[in-house]
Amino acid sequence: MAGVGRAFLDPRRPPLTPVRDRALRYSRTVQMPPSVTIIGMNYRPESTGNAPYTGSLAEGLHSRGWGTKVITTYPHYPSWRLPSEGVRWSSSSVDAGVRVDRKRHYVPKVPRGLHRLLGEISFGLRAATARWGRPDVVLLVSPALFSSAICVLRSKLAPRRRPVVLWVQDVYTLGLEETGQGGKVLARVMATVERWVMRNSDGVVVIHERFAEVLSQRLGVPEDKISVVRNWTHLPEPPAVDREAVRKSFGWGADEIIVLHAGNMGVKQGLENVVEAGRLAQDRGSAVRFVLLGGGSERARLVELAGDVAAVEFLDSLDEERYQAAMAAADVLLVNEKAGVATMAVPSKLTSYFSAGRPVLAATDPGGITESEVLRSGGGAVVPAADPAALVERAEQIGADVALAARLGEQGRKFRLEHLTEEAGIDRYTEVLAGQAARGTRSKVRRSRSRSQED
Repeated sequence: MAGVGRAFLDPRRPPLTPVRDRALRYSRTVQMPPSVTIIGMNYRPESTGNAPYTGSLAEGLHSRGWGTKVITTYPHYPSWRLPSEGVRWSSSSVDAGVRVDRKRHYVPKVPRGLHRLLGEISFGLRAATARWGRPDVVLLVSPALFSSAICVLRSKLAPRRRPVVLWVQDVYTLGLEETGQGGKVLARVMATVERWVMRNSDGVVVIHERFAEVLSQRLGVPEDKISVVRNWTHLPEPPAVDREAVRKSFGWGADEIIVLHAGNMGVKQGLENVVEAGRLAQDRGSAVRFVLLGGGSERARLVELAGDVAAVEFLDSLDEERYQAAMAAADVLLVNEKAGVATMAVPSKLTSYFSAGRPVLAATDPGGITESEVLRSGGGAVVPAADPAALVERAEQIGADVALAARLGEQGRKFRLEHLTEEAGIDRYTEVLAGQAARGTRSKVRRSRSRSQED
């Protein structure tokens, strides 16, 4: 850098030609800290889904010296409502050193089908027409797929193309197949779009090894494009809580077995199974109470379905401190999936559950990602999906056995510390993005040399 500065100040140096000027400006640019623009629909203060990971990644990259910018929208998930105040067409702020540009988009009241698609497209158009700056690499977060597709298209048409990395949290094609939504025509359309987006991205990051297999074998994404970076625990180390006092504050009895499901209530969660389990527990006089914490597209229907079931309780989303306290005070932490959902997603709640030090119970299909994660961790047990009787019986067994619950909870915490730390996840992500930025730099050098020869 010092040599470049002397070249500019030295009156004896030859006059700058356009080629020398570009070369000098380029040499100054490549020695600056790397920069990234992250584009995704979900960001803090949203506390569920992929928002916490996007937020911690942005802040983690900034703390590692990266220039970090985020293009996102306003908080709306999982309630599917915009805040009542502070929402403008566009706004910009700096949070924890990260520049956050928010663009208002269409938020559907019923986030399904065409309405949800329009929501994604509206954000994609806002993001694609926003100022990205001059990042060394662009990171697109999917979901949402269609907004990512629009941004990939913008990148391909730009005169100065930046490397684009796609961060895949869910595989849409598998989601449609496993939930049975949309029919065959929509599934083919989604597979075509998903395949195009991934093949036209410079790199694809997935959150599990099974996703990598699906992308390679089902969607034809070259293996050398795919990297695996597991989601990490985004919550801080949980504070010690007075479980008895917390339970009392929520109205949970000391003799009840509290089975807590925290997070989104959507189609793939299949939570009607939990309502039926609550009905069965009530009829049997069981000590089990199921608590569904959070919001989502299916919550209103579930509340109606559980109208006469006292053993099922609904709680609104909590702030981080109360959320962690609720998990620590529960007896069992529940993952419930719709029958047939085996490989479309890795439940993000698992990382938080393992942090809480409480046993995990997963109602899911055998052979799927969720089953493998829970069993691999040693921090919980698994029962078949859509089997409310098995769910109640296993919850009773774990909740009544204090020693077993403690052992499972400790194993989950150990798994989290060994495999799911934020530092390890973001360090790995830094390597992936730096590699793409370096490829982009080499491409710039080749283009610069080509222009030099033409001049």
